[in-house]
Parts: sequence; C-alpha cells; structure tokens
Amino acid sequence: MSKAYDAYSFAFMPLMGKLVTNDSESYRYLAESIRMHPNQETLKSMMVDAGFDRVTYHNMTAGVVALHRGIKP
Repeated sequence: MSKAYDAYSFAFMPLMGKLVTNDSESYRYLAESIRMHPNQETLKSMMVDAGFDRVTYHNMTAGVVALHRGIKP
C-alpha cells in the first residue's frame, strides 16, 4: 500500500493539481506535510502526554487515515 500511496501522493496528485489548477506545488506540499505527520501510535502517545484519557484510534482506508479520540479530564 505504501508504494501505491506514494505514487498517488507524490506523482499523481501534483500532476492533477497542475492540470486542473495550474498549481502542482500546493499538492506536493500537501503530500510532504502528510509524510511529516506522526504515525498513529506516536500521536496517541502525544495525546496521553498532553493529559488526555482513554485515547484510542481507528484506522481507515488501510491506515492512510486514522481517527484519534481522547477525553480531556
């Protein structure tokens, strides 16, 4: 999944952005910022460290997207 997602994010999305909006850089930036986002477990740990309780996450679309949830006491 990772190679397919990388091809989509770093090649297809910027190309489509260039064709549709004449702006490939915004779509390249989006892919790069997603790459820099912490993984699910790291973000979960960061939320616990910030004081959230009952922190969980649910992977969607084969882990490309994750929904995190935490309760602030």
